[in-house]
Amino acid sequence: MENYKFIAEYELRASPKVLFPYISTASGLSQWFASKVNVRPDHQFDFYWDNESHPAKQVSMRQNKSVRFEFLNGNDTPTGEHTYIDFRVDVSELTQSTFLRITDYSSNTDPDELKSLWNSLIDKLKEIVGS
Repeated sequence: MENYKFIAEYELRASPKVLFPYISTASGLSQWFASKVNVRPDHQFDFYWDNESHPAKQVSMRQNKSVRFEFLNGNDTPTGEHTYIDFRVDVSELTQSTFLRITDYSSNTDPDELKSLWNSLIDKLKEIVGS
């Protein structure tokens, strides 16, 4: 099955220090991204959507900058790449605005569906951080 890389960027009115726990911790992610998130040993996370477990490994993290989760549930590409979600926080030097860049590399190949899904998730996140 061919995977698709969806990339979107959202402006949020929150500092990287305020925003980062919501994209990097189980408690933060469970408030907007998944219905439940558990932390397991060795930087492993268990994301729950529709009462279904989706284990992932946190493969990289730069404090207040970025975090990447690779999913371990066999949704690898033919070349052996894992599906992943990458969250990256950037601050515009010109406007001092904070941007959250999302890269969703998954088996969902419908860009309209992905855009709608992420817009909905980000709206939830914006409510939480007061953006």
